[in-house]
Amino acid sequence: MKRLRIYLDTSVISHLDAPDTPEKMTDTLRLWEQIKAGEYDVVLSQVVFDELIDCEEPKRSSLMAYLQMIPYERVIADSNTVALASKFIDFGVLKAKSIDDCRHIAAALLAECDAIVSWNFRHIVNPQTIKGTRIIATTSGYNDIIICSPSMLITGGVDDE
Repeated sequence: MKRLRIYLDTSVISHLDAPDTPEKMTDTLRLWEQIKAGEYDVVLSQVVFDELIDCEEPKRSSLMAYLQMIPYERVIADSNTVALASKFIDFGVLKAKSIDDCRHIAAALLAECDAIVSWNFRHIVNPQTIKGTRIIATTSGYNDIIICSPSMLITGGVDDE
């Protein structure tokens, strides 16, 4: 069986060190163990690293140390990413102020990921964004992509079909 190719947005990385949200942190750490065990192929974009740089110390160093524990593919957010991200704004899936969230989704689509994993329920893991992503992916010639939380992924709520 093929491993899922998953895109992790910054919210997932951030919850590796989030004692103020213990349930999310626990599920994120469980996902991390599965990643370390080779259950998923991980993709991260430059957008993730740009956002991690904005974290204050010592959290930034803690999160970067976690990233050193796993293999991942790092994709560049280039002009194609920006153009695809703009479609999400143009079609009203998200507002212009959420351009970085659109860049995460675009990077995952361009990298041919099977799933986007996020704790961002406001902008990414919600019915409007999921539906809009499906429409834009289909009309733009990209593969369909699953959008889910780490909890859904670790409990087997997402299958690669």
